[in-house]
Amino acid sequence: MATAIPPLKDSEKIEFGYAHADSKLANNADTASSIIIASYNIRYAVGSYLISNGLLRKIGLMGDRNRSRQVGSNIQAAARAFTEGKLLPRVDVLALQEADKQTKRTGKHHVARELAEALDLDWIHVPAGLPRGVKPKPRQWWLDFEEPIDLHDSGDTGIGLLSRFPLSGVTRIDLPWHECPWRPRLAMAATVTVGQRSLRMINAHVDPHAAVGGQLEQLEALVEEADKNSGPTLILGDFNTLSKTKVVETRSFFERHRYATPFPSGTATWRGMGIRLHADWIFCRDLKISRCGVARPLSVSDHWPIWAEVEL
Repeated sequence: MATAIPPLKDSEKIEFGYAHADSKLANNADTASSIIIASYNIRYAVGSYLISNGLLRKIGLMGDRNRSRQVGSNIQAAARAFTEGKLLPRVDVLALQEADKQTKRTGKHHVARELAEALDLDWIHVPAGLPRGVKPKPRQWWLDFEEPIDLHDSGDTGIGLLSRFPLSGVTRIDLPWHECPWRPRLAMAATVTVGQRSLRMINAHVDPHAAVGGQLEQLEALVEEADKNSGPTLILGDFNTLSKTKVVETRSFFERHRYATPFPSGTATWRGMGIRLHADWIFCRDLKISRCGVARPLSVSDHWPIWAEVEL
């Protein structure tokens, strides 16, 4: 088994940022009866047209002259969605996937940090640690619409966690991979403290290249990490369940490990060229979810945010 070892210093493997102290004082955390958590593959805030834009880029008709302005505008659109209460309730904790940090394809935006600042939330970013100058291997044709990060780009991609409540016990989880060493997959764990109560959250971005067996190997790593905590636990993120078989196997895997999800199998969380797929999930153990949903429409990414109200 190969395990991703990003070319990062220990001090670079987890990045922290903090909101204004006054925002925490207004939370009334001790009296909160529930919190809203959400997961969003923000796809570096470049927009919803993955397939069509990929085709245009391949034939030279898609430039990036206005990329910085476009991404900046999309980050602000996401911030409005997570605060206005129209597409979903105001979010307390937000898990991000494909949150680029100062890559060329984002116009040098730091997506997690800038969205957290717009929401006035604490934030954590866990970079993938992409190798520089390593030519990627050929991908399956149906995954080749993604705009790659340049071989010598000084930026990176990664996952993030934004929170209105204190975060502690942050752990980086490098997931096992075999088929895409140029893009290692990872997850992160953190404890969210709400007054005197706490829950463990794991934010994951599972490999779309892997066959069902390869994805299950990554899910086993997530559950192994989650089992280190005996209290209430959430595992959420983009699981890239891009077929009916992967949907069934992923849901069955978590149910065998005593996790439940409020989302019916087949709930559309990703779209492209008229296709709708269930890629994103929230799984919980020893928690009650009173309501949930998918935040449509939002054109910041090819995914839609998913959310759940977790009772404390």
